[in-house]
Amino acid sequence: MKKLIIILGVVALLTGFGIGNVHAQILDSPPVDGLFEDGSGFINMKPVPYPPLRQADVMWQKRLWREIDFREKINQYFYYPIEPHNHWRSFMRILMDGLKEGSITAYDISATDEFLVPLVYQEVIARQVDTFHRVYNRPYPPYEEYDTVIFTEFDPTKVKRIRVKEDWYFDKQRSQIMVRIIGVCPVMIKERDGEEVTEPLFWIYFPEARQILSQALIYNRHNDAMRLTYDDAFWKRMFNSYIYKESNVYDRRISEYATGLDALYESERIKNELFEFEHDLWEF
Repeated sequence: MKKLIIILGVVALLTGFGIGNVHAQILDSPPVDGLFEDGSGFINMKPVPYPPLRQADVMWQKRLWREIDFREKINQYFYYPIEPHNHWRSFMRILMDGLKEGSITAYDISATDEFLVPLVYQEVIARQVDTFHRVYNRPYPPYEEYDTVIFTEFDPTKVKRIRVKEDWYFDKQRSQIMVRIIGVCPVMIKERDGEEVTEPLFWIYFPEARQILSQALIYNRHNDAMRLTYDDAFWKRMFNSYIYKESNVYDRRISEYATGLDALYESERIKNELFEFEHDLWEF
């Protein structure tokens, strides 16, 4: 009888240790928010290398400037999510994080959109701090006027457009028209006196930023299992945009000689000319 009691006690003691270990394992391991432990997907991916290109093979070249509006449905993955989650970050947050880490260099806005004057993260933030002087009346007698100063800090959610500078060229070695994005410029939308005002912030040299963009996921509205990055979005032209400038002898934008519907027609004309040029290269 004593042996039976001892055996049962030992079994109960071992069982208790086993249950404790199971609970310890469950508590020590973090919860898996998804089907697999590694939900990062393409986080460690590298950008697709550009095809080799010789200057002698470029028989035609055209520089275009286009604008991408985040408020269009097809472009909303550039703007959302506002708060990062599930390895997703907005395009502007990725750029600001890259500037803060020093992996991306910002360049000052110039009249020719060239990469001339580099900026550091602190300079970019300091330039977006607005100061407004306003005069108000006190709500109690004698209703005298008083001056106040309003400080507005940088708000990345107000960046709702980006400008893209790109070069289209014909490679006679491949007999193909191709494109390379040269620079990207975030554009902030502000309201002043009831009117919408656009303010370009800085230029980013796109080939330098591709390493960061190829590690940042975007939301794929068609399939969550097919993970895409911002570099894929630019590489595969997964966005809608309109042309606001082409290389010309006057170095002027479309808005400087056309407005309203005429400006839209002019943008479409430039796009159609590019298509027709490629089509006319071949004879059937």
